[in-house]
Amino acid sequence: MLQEGDSLVMDFGCLLDNYCSDTTRTIAIGQASDKFKSVYAILKKAQQLAIDKVKPGIKASEVDYAARKYIADKGYGDYFIHRTGHGAGLEVHEMPYITETSEVVLKPGMIFSIEPGIYLEGEFGMRIEDLVMVTEDGVEVLNQFSKELIEIK
Repeated sequence: MLQEGDSLVMDFGCLLDNYCSDTTRTIAIGQASDKFKSVYAILKKAQQLAIDKVKPGIKASEVDYAARKYIADKGYGDYFIHRTGHGAGLEVHEMPYITETSEVVLKPGMIFSIEPGIYLEGEFGMRIEDLVMVTEDGVEVLNQFSKELIEIK
């Protein structure tokens, strides 16, 4: 049962013409603590840094590094325990995988998630996820849902 001070990580999507979508948002149950707000701001900035890195010709690992380095620099590197993203198409998880070791070079038309997360055992966890598409000269974010912190009171 959810209680005041909990976080709720909501991961959802749908199918359209057999293609998958995927998005995640985290909300605070009750008033978010100052620490929750601070970590959420770090996560939101890390996701944006990774999105800003996306363009044709770079390796997927560079996108992962943008989010991972920022989170680590803020002291939460040990709590980012999964990849930064995954492809989405006919399967909800497919190539390209946005990981520390990926040698995949990004090309226009590729669609994948950017979803860094920070998980503090015994306190809270959070993730922000959007799908992005590599364009001829950069990136287009495909999700349109707000990333502002929502508190359910």
